[in-house]
Amino acid sequence: MPLDRHPHRHASVRYHGALGAAALAALFAGCTITSPERDRAAEAVTQPDRNQMQAQSLAFYLELLHRFAKAGTAEQAEIFANIRRDYELTPSASSELRYALAVATPGHPSTDIVLAQQLLRQLLSAPEAMAPVEHAAAFLELQKIDRQLTLAAENNRLQTDSERAERDRLAALNRRLAAETEENARLRKALDDAQAKLNAIANIERETTVRKPTPAEGRP
Repeated sequence: MPLDRHPHRHASVRYHGALGAAALAALFAGCTITSPERDRAAEAVTQPDRNQMQAQSLAFYLELLHRFAKAGTAEQAEIFANIRRDYELTPSASSELRYALAVATPGHPSTDIVLAQQLLRQLLSAPEAMAPVEHAAAFLELQKIDRQLTLAAENNRLQTDSERAERDRLAALNRRLAAETEENARLRKALDDAQAKLNAIANIERETTVRKPTPAEGRP
């Protein structure tokens, strides 16, 4: 089997091929020609078909995201560049959802779950712009991201609390050590003062003993 020397080109072709197939299927689903007397029946049939095509479109994209998460660095970069280009050049609820899901995918340099959270909240603030299946995907992904960020914030809080408790413990130990050092210095000074007084008393006693006259020296 020959080696694929341009995997990034194939990633681009697969990306646009999947989106093109999904868009074409959705177009055919929405372009059913009916006569006036069949409008009601056609409308009843077309709407479920359109929802089905939208579901298939999202399924195609989720499959692409699966390949994106497992791809090598070069292919990941190419796929992500295509997703971001579609989001920037052809802004729509669908392209914004695809971009949000891409930046929410872990394991690549452009992962940004905070940005994904912002995009998904923006999408869900205007649910009428999305198909029901897109709305469901955005809602479920936002729920997952909210839990991730909540757990991360809680972990950071616990770590901060632990670090604060450790700092407080070290500060208390340092204060205790400083107090004990100060007390030891005070006791040493008191001991030195007491020793100095004892030495002074001993010197006075020696001088008194040396200067005291003998009984012979005291006769007239």
